[in-house]
Amino acid sequence: MHPSRCRRDHLATLLDLPNVGPAVAHALAALGYQVPADLIGADPLALYHRLGRLRGCRQDPCVLDVFIGITRFLDGEPARPWWAYSAERRRRHPELRAPSTPPPAPR
Repeated sequence: MHPSRCRRDHLATLLDLPNVGPAVAHALAALGYQVPADLIGADPLALYHRLGRLRGCRQDPCVLDVFIGITRFLDGEPARPWWAYSAERRRRHPELRAPSTPPPAPR
């Protein structure tokens, strides 16, 4: 859900959380989370690594940004767009930077 529409008094499904659409809700369900309250106290970095192990590949680092936003929201912070956490993630977890794009091949 878009952060501007999140209501703390209406958190019935995972889709009610900020920045959570069907794909993220499916990923959270695959990790065993069914409702927002299940995520209270969750560690976003641990969620990110568990999802990578479950899927058998490295996840886009922006997924961690989403998980940070979800857990912060559940801890009482305002709902913010996922990219509001990107600079913090890059600073705290430089090992998770997105791979750089290779230069174009010479012509």
